[in-house]
Amino acid sequence: MIRKTVPNVTEALIGIKDNMTFMLGGFGLCGIPENAIAELVKLNIKGLTCISNNAGVDDFGLGLLLQKKQVKKMVSSYVGENDEFERQMLSGELDVELIPQGTLAERCRAAQGGFPAIYTPAGYGTEVAEGKETREFNGKMYVLEHAFEADFAFVKAWKGDEAGNLIFKGTARNFNPCMAGAAKITVAEVEELVPAGTLDPDQVHIPGIFVQRIFQGETYEKRIEQRTVRKKL
Repeated sequence: MIRKTVPNVTEALIGIKDNMTFMLGGFGLCGIPENAIAELVKLNIKGLTCISNNAGVDDFGLGLLLQKKQVKKMVSSYVGENDEFERQMLSGELDVELIPQGTLAERCRAAQGGFPAIYTPAGYGTEVAEGKETREFNGKMYVLEHAFEADFAFVKAWKGDEAGNLIFKGTARNFNPCMAGAAKITVAEVEELVPAGTLDPDQVHIPGIFVQRIFQGETYEKRIEQRTVRKKL
């Protein structure tokens, strides 16, 4: 059995350099690779292009990389929770590419499946389609979108085994499955790492073939972006 485990996040991020392109799973702060992000901050690498649904918040998630100005470009769908992101974008310090959420997911999946591009109706006739090839299929217009090219994909799962098989929990599944295997190297961090053969094959969401390195994270804060509670009656 092939074992893909590494002892810690430091070993998992070997090969990381300035000016690389990363995919980072998660939706809001749900299911983000917290340990990998913390290590990227510690390494202080610069000039990063980050492909992620969002940019975290000011003091958590990808917001930590933005605070230290380690990111030169964000490729995202939603960026409304981060004041520092807004400041850097409006000042011209940060290059931003906003993508419809479904297109973001499908460009990840295209890279995962080895497809160079996809056609999507999303964005046709808008600024999103400017400068891009368009084509008609069955009377409907579509925009050509290229698959992402990334050096590393960082994903977070609930459980994983030594062979890299992953199980996600609840909404933390989000963008993680379509980013696994969509980069040259996929690093998975899990809350619980078990021996190969322990997981029920019918419950596995991502097979180990899509994962190159896996480690058990040390701590997870699992912060909530906007905590809303009902007033006590």
